Parts: sequence; C-alpha cells; structure tokens
Amino acid sequence: MLALAAYPGIYSVLVNSPMSSEMVALLPRVETMIVVFYFGLFAMSFDFISGYTGYLSFGHTAFYGAGAYFVILAANGKIPLLAPDTSFVYLLVLGGLLAVVLAILIGAVSFRLTGVYFAMITLGFAQVLYVFVREWDYLASNPSDGPAVLERTDPFSIGVPGIDSLNLAIGQLAGDSVEGLLGVLSFNQAEVSYYMIGLVVLICYFAMQRIVHSPFGKVLVAIRENEERAKAVGYATFWYKLGAFAVSAFFAAVAGGLFAGFQRSVSPENTFYFLVTGDALLASIIGGFGTLAGPLYGWLFDETVTEFLSKAGQGGGLLPYLREHLGDATMATELYNGLTVGQAIDTFLNGHAELYIGAIFVLFVLFVPNGLLGTVRDKLGGPVGEQIAARLRGDGK
Repeated sequence: MLALAAYPGIYSVLVNSPMSSEMVALLPRVETMIVVFYFGLFAMSFDFISGYTGYLSFGHTAFYGAGAYFVILAANGKIPLLAPDTSFVYLLVLGGLLAVVLAILIGAVSFRLTGVYFAMITLGFAQVLYVFVREWDYLASNPSDGPAVLERTDPFSIGVPGIDSLNLAIGQLAGDSVEGLLGVLSFNQAEVSYYMIGLVVLICYFAMQRIVHSPFGKVLVAIRENEERAKAVGYATFWYKLGAFAVSAFFAAVAGGLFAGFQRSVSPENTFYFLVTGDALLASIIGGFGTLAGPLYGWLFDETVTEFLSKAGQGGGLLPYLREHLGDATMATELYNGLTVGQAIDTFLNGHAELYIGAIFVLFVLFVPNGLLGTVRDKLGGPVGEQIAARLRGDGK
C-alpha cells in the first residue's frame, strides 16, 4: 500500500530522470493505475465469492454493470426520487444496494445448483441483462450510439457528502488539481483521481478483509473446502452463500460506479458483457484465488504487460521505445526474405499484447497455480502482512 501511495511521485521522478525513455516504456501511467484500482476492486469482489466459497460467478458483470448504469442514469436525472446533483458517494452506496437486491434474486435461484451449473446459470442471467440493457433505448443518452453518457458538465466528486471543502473532483476529462498541499505537495487532475479512487478501493478492501476474517468468513472457507461437512455440523450453507453473493455484488457495483464516474460514460460491452468477468477471472488466477488482494495485483500485472506491448505510437511501451532508439538504418535492415526489422517489430509487437497475455495466463495456470500473492504467501508461511510484522518483531522463522 505504501508503494501504491507513493507511485505517482515515483513515476514523476523517474520519467524526468536521465533514464526517462526507459521508465516511460516500462512503467504504467498514472491513468492506467486508476483503471487498475477500480477494475481491481471488481476482481476482488469476484474473488470474494468465487475464491472463498468455490462458486464461480461467471455472471458477476450483472452487478458491475448495475452500479455503473445506476450512477450515470441518476446523474442524468433518469432515476425517480433522485436529484441529478446527488452526491457521488451516495450514488455508489445506492448502486451497491441495488446490486444487493439483484444478487439476492439471482442467487435465490442460482444457489440451488452447484459446480459448472451454477457458473452457467449466473452467466445466463448476466447475458439476459446484457441484451436487455443493449436493446432498451431509455438507458442510452443517444439511442443511435448506444452508450449512456454523463450529460452534466461538472465532474463527480469523492469526499464527505455535504462538505464541499472535503470533496475533490475526479474524471478522465475534468477533475480537481491540488496546489501546495502541506506547503510542498501538488497534484494534477490524474493524480487527484488516482488518490480519491484509490481511497474508496482501500476502504472497500478493508471492509471485505474484515468480513473474510470474521466468523462469517470462516464459514465461507469451510464451504469451499467441504460444503457437505459444513452442513453436517449445522451451518445453513445456502444462506451463507447467498449472503456472500450479496456482499460481493455490493462491492462489484461500487467498482462499476467508480468506472462510470471516472470515464463519464458506460456501454453494455464494457459493463454487462460476459468477457468482463473473464478479465476478473484472469486477474484472480494471476494474482491468486482466495487471497482477496491478489486480483488487484493480478490486474496490475495484466495492465502493465498490456501497456508495455500494445502502444502503437504514442505514450510509453516497448514499440515506441524500439522505434526511437534503433534508428532508421537498423529499422530498415532486412532480416529474411524482404522482412525488415521495423516490419518484424510491427508484426510481432504492435497490437498483439493479448496474445502474450494469453500465453502468460497459460504459464501461470501450469506453473504458478497459486498466483502471485498466493505463491508469496506460501514462501513466507502465511499472509504477507502478518509474516513481515512477525519478522520485524523478531519472532518469525
């Protein structure tokens, strides 16, 4: 967390250092890290239900999309009884509660099934909602375009509702900048969004972490390990699973609301579509199932590799770096049968990030089944925070 808190400053120092071109190529931008935060929260909510109960919710986008659309529609004045200027923090909570109701309705049916049948029925529910949202013109700002776009010009703000001085605006197109905080610190718009969205994600993470380590969370782990034994000792596992589903839906909707607040528009394809859940699954496997924080680091890994390999001509990444440093003569050098170095770079690097991510995913499944955080925990003998604290106290192994 300290490294994430210091990241914008570290990034700024490194990209203005003598090694700026290398750092720009290697390090994800602050804007990319904002995406890591809110989608990482969605991946953590997916891990909360799938990693701790063993029930793969392939339709988790239903809640992500519900939170995103609720925020945009409420801000556009399309939700009855809600004023368009309702606090963004309130909208996140209300969107989460809407997702809880939706989760109870879906879970009441879905948890009658287990295994692949549960995964498929949740996927089916999400696809029904995807088609419904895509075809309902009321949900789109412009029915011919499809996406629901924020119509008001002022950005959303995160902070204490009702106290303007304790709110800071976020957004991809508009947001607050802070000058001279504590007399020395200054933050641009992207950095303000980074810290405010990161704050919400941190609070949500601590809330889920507290639930996981509560007696309720222990029962969820028991269900994952052996549901029949959990039933035999007297636990009503259906209600525990339904409760976990509702909790995960709440935080998935908060993530969707953060996405909508930052991007200022949503569409069925980037919220309700089933492949969005596939990205959360990928992040969970790379980061570590059943670790809660692992999916955040898994998505950070994914986004870092994607940005490193997919930049076609602007910003950072490997491709612009090679074009800049190899020189025209090297780029024009023929390698084989008329194929030049420049053409080879374009062929194998430009736009093929997903190919390499897929290969990395396969390698993780085969050789790092516990994911990044899970493997580190195995090496240390327990949760990272606990083990580091124990070693600092001198009572670790």
